[in-house]
Amino acid sequence: MNLKATVILSVGLGTLLSVANAASVEETALPILQLVPQITLSGLSSGGYMAAQYHLAHAEQVSGAAILAAGPIYCAQNSLSTALGHCFNKPESSPDLAAIQQYLDKQQQDGNLASSKQLQNDKVWILNGSKDTTVLPKLGQLLAQQYQHFVSENNIQLISDKAFAHTFPTDRAELGSCDSSESPFIANCNYDAAGNFLTYLLAEIKPKVATTTGNLVSFNQHQLSDAAKQSLAETGYAYIPQSCASGESCRLHVSFHGCKQNAEFVDQAYVTNTDLNNYADSNNLVILYPQTTKSMFNPNACWDWWGYSGENYATREGVQIIAVNDMVDSLLNNGRN
Repeated sequence: MNLKATVILSVGLGTLLSVANAASVEETALPILQLVPQITLSGLSSGGYMAAQYHLAHAEQVSGAAILAAGPIYCAQNSLSTALGHCFNKPESSPDLAAIQQYLDKQQQDGNLASSKQLQNDKVWILNGSKDTTVLPKLGQLLAQQYQHFVSENNIQLISDKAFAHTFPTDRAELGSCDSSESPFIANCNYDAAGNFLTYLLAEIKPKVATTTGNLVSFNQHQLSDAAKQSLAETGYAYIPQSCASGESCRLHVSFHGCKQNAEFVDQAYVTNTDLNNYADSNNLVILYPQTTKSMFNPNACWDWWGYSGENYATREGVQIIAVNDMVDSLLNNGRN
């Protein structure tokens, strides 16, 4: 692997993705919860790539995914040069969807991805801002085209007409401008992305609360998963509403941060400012926020969508997908993996 190319990619991806939030975080073991077995996913930029990868790998437990500011699944094809040339910000980008599909089909046949039958009824929500100069909007359009191979076209919603830069859109007036892509990459766009994609994925939701009352807890990712030790941070986060902590039936949503958007870079900004927690309180949702870590080959703490963690990164054999699946299973099974 070419270190110079890796650094170039990661530095660029840092713009893919601080206002540190003062919320306190309670350190604890993950509690016993009553969670339904089907989960939903979302992610921004490298986190969007990861959400789609996890969806294809474990569709048996996923009912829907929201992907913001990302491109086709396996776009990079385990190649830095392909990632830089076709999955990023070059106008001439042209991912080889036919070759990618051939790879994904083979992985399905080998049992390394979920079967198409497990995907076909899922909901997919895709957003790429028209002012995004980091991951070009046409890459989101290609992702929507790619998903039609797995999911009914009627179950795919593509939003590409919003004048957003490369950021997580909210309607929070205290956040920065939607016209720029700046840390912590969460902005006031007069658009409630979390509410829009949760409504699409879950069909009906209640309005978000103005002030959260649940607990943002930290937990040891390495204790839950040996695979997490290879490229994830030691500490992960989960937001747990009081209703879920008290034993009510709840649903699990996994949210993947983008590059330079984990706690090492932005403290608790990502795990508190997207408004997912505000919807969690009113809709009995537990939000899992797994965390990457920076390294020599990944200095901006991106999720792996080009192969820095190994050639199987986009399948069930990928160490990051294994690690997140271990966390999900631990929550769904109350620690009984």
